[in-house]
Amino acid sequence: MPQMMRAAIFVEPGRIVLDEKKVPDVGPLDALVKITTTTICGTDVHILKGEYPVEKGLTIGHEPVGVIEKLGSAVSGYHEGQRVIAGAITPSGTSAACLCGYHSQDGGASRHGFKPLGGWRFGNTIDGAQAEYVLVPDAMANLSPIPDGLEDEQVLMCPDIMSTGFSGAESGAVKIGDTVAVFAQGPIGLCATAGARLMGATTIIAVETVPARMAISRKMGADHIVDFKAVDPVDEIMRLTEGRGVDVSIEALGTQPTFEAALRVLRPGGTLSSLGVYSGDLKLPLGPFCAGLGDHTIRTTLCPGGKERMRRLMSVIASGRLDTRPLVTHRYGLDDIEAAYDLFSHQRDGVLKIAIRP
Repeated sequence: MPQMMRAAIFVEPGRIVLDEKKVPDVGPLDALVKITTTTICGTDVHILKGEYPVEKGLTIGHEPVGVIEKLGSAVSGYHEGQRVIAGAITPSGTSAACLCGYHSQDGGASRHGFKPLGGWRFGNTIDGAQAEYVLVPDAMANLSPIPDGLEDEQVLMCPDIMSTGFSGAESGAVKIGDTVAVFAQGPIGLCATAGARLMGATTIIAVETVPARMAISRKMGADHIVDFKAVDPVDEIMRLTEGRGVDVSIEALGTQPTFEAALRVLRPGGTLSSLGVYSGDLKLPLGPFCAGLGDHTIRTTLCPGGKERMRRLMSVIASGRLDTRPLVTHRYGLDDIEAAYDLFSHQRDGVLKIAIRP
């Protein structure tokens, strides 16, 4: 095994570069995974732009697909050479937050056991997956074997995009027969659309303007697509629901206008499920908020992680109920990751997700 590896490293706002870094040492509870495929996320672009702060020198990325290279001395139930994924969220499995079911807010060994976003470690507080190798902490809580017959690109969305999108529908408590609006049909919004359909929504209204994304949205389950550049999305959704509003509104972009629109189309007692990463303060408009008396529920969600979550998502893929491969629109080698960031951050050439292979 080599001593050094290539990795995409955060240098400063505006600069993520490919450089060499030492291959991590493996502790008793860890696993070293050789990356075979990873990808770039919108959150990585927030880091690149300096909108989300991380330490200089950190390896970025939180969506690993690979093969176990080395196991820690205390890790059992896995073997070297096994194909695995790990979630973007890597809970310890033992904190108070984890034991309450909030793996994403894992406070580790702290006295009370809760920490906002604490379960998100890859590319946030520890080195991430845009490299030749990644060290997976608490491996027995986080490594999930890839079922035989599934290719890397079939499971590439599971660590984050699929988990996050589905959690938008789950946090919204979508029920059979519900009407659901999904604002934005980027990768997460598309998976939210698919998740709403799987949970039983019978009318799904997607809000988007990019033709290629609109086409994929229909494949993912959208019944109506509202082009926000052609019509006012709030007016159109209220027309489609005959003035009733939607049962669940999923905000998958992270801006004040989309959040506000998602609130305006809710029926009384409806749920706004927010998946966006916001880079500024949000304001609640008094009218659609009904002065706080509309029985609305507003839920925020950081995608669930851990090996059981990953197993369930891969089961959805293996069963044929969802194919996320159309979300991979471009492919780059790790050596060209700086060019991949340039493409993805500027949203050129119809890019949705980029498969990165070392």
